[in-house]
Amino acid sequence: MDYYAGLDVSLEKTHICVLDRDGTVIHEVTASSSAEAISAALAKAPACTRVVFETGRMAPMLYHGLAELGVPVVCVESRQAYQALKTLATHKTDRNDARGLAQLARTGFFKPVHVKSLPAHAVRALIIARKKLVGQRVTLENQIRGLAVVFGVRLPRGLSPAFVDQVIAMSEGIAGLSGAMRGLMAARHAVLGAIAAIDADMKKLVRASDACRRLMTIPGVGQLTALAFTAAIDDPGRFRRSRDLGAYLGLVPRRYQSGEIDYVGGISKVGDRRVRTLLYESANVMLTRYKGDLKLKDWALAIARRSTMRKARIALARRLAIIMHSMLRHGTDFRPA
Repeated sequence: MDYYAGLDVSLEKTHICVLDRDGTVIHEVTASSSAEAISAALAKAPACTRVVFETGRMAPMLYHGLAELGVPVVCVESRQAYQALKTLATHKTDRNDARGLAQLARTGFFKPVHVKSLPAHAVRALIIARKKLVGQRVTLENQIRGLAVVFGVRLPRGLSPAFVDQVIAMSEGIAGLSGAMRGLMAARHAVLGAIAAIDADMKKLVRASDACRRLMTIPGVGQLTALAFTAAIDDPGRFRRSRDLGAYLGLVPRRYQSGEIDYVGGISKVGDRRVRTLLYESANVMLTRYKGDLKLKDWALAIARRSTMRKARIALARRLAIIMHSMLRHGTDFRPA
């Protein structure tokens, strides 16, 4: 007989429910949220054909850990699971969620998702950390600029060392302001050092990656875009068609159809927001700064003449995603023609 299990995962505890083919509860237990503890708890029940849990912060670690231990684990989309679990139980409890996930495993009514490798998550963490630090730098610079305006000093958007010295000299002798400016400038200097260290690490990763170097041959694609794209795709073979990348990254129009209603709106904006933004910026660089002859650029400019420049950037970003995936999948170089 086949058996199926559902895991309701939290940071500390995981509720486990095992069902048989007829939907009868065979085994229920709570274990700590680690691959070893969950595997040991499942070993006390009959061998399961399928073990299902939802996407979440613990998903990468548990998925790869359980897979290494030989557990037939499947990660499912949390939004789909949420809608299904609402119909299976009146009260939302961890125990009921585990039972509902086990029912999804038994019926096969779920959509499995690809769990990225841990190295891909590590690269993504580096990119997220850089984005957060850049935001902190901008916040500090805006604060310095705002305090300086109160005393009649207008600073430009880009704070160079010369302007930093001007700010410190301006605040000397003013009780309170001098300490505030020195503290803000020290924090900004520390943030700039951290950003420079992350940029150096990213440069090393790009140099060690043949895929990133190939992607950077595309006009407008830099090391940050190449690194973020390869980390988001992880395994190019999981996409059967390159044109699926547009929907995966939220660069296709959202559509709502019901009876006589058929509405096509803006892009869906699902998926990795950071990669979508970087592709949009790359498209903008190609359209506005690249001076060479390129059919891809001419194609996007023709869209801009028929419609708007914004739609041309979106269309070009979608086309770039398709081209970059094809390059990763086939190991080919960029062909300008």
